[in-house]
Amino acid sequence: MQMRGFTRLTNAFSKKLRNLEAAVDIHFFMYNFCRIHQSLRVTPAMRAKITKIGSGIGKIC
Repeated sequence: MQMRGFTRLTNAFSKKLRNLEAAVDIHFFMYNFCRIHQSLRVTPAMRAKITKIGSGIGKIC
């Protein structure tokens, strides 16, 4: 499981709904816009032609 915020067995568990929503948003952004997938060899956003270049963590800050 990539999102440790959903499990209670870790210090990363989100007690506030707003913090959980922020963590999920960041996870989906990183998964779809930053991470190059092995089977696609590009990011899913690039495959769907949403963006032409991969983003980094600096783009959301």
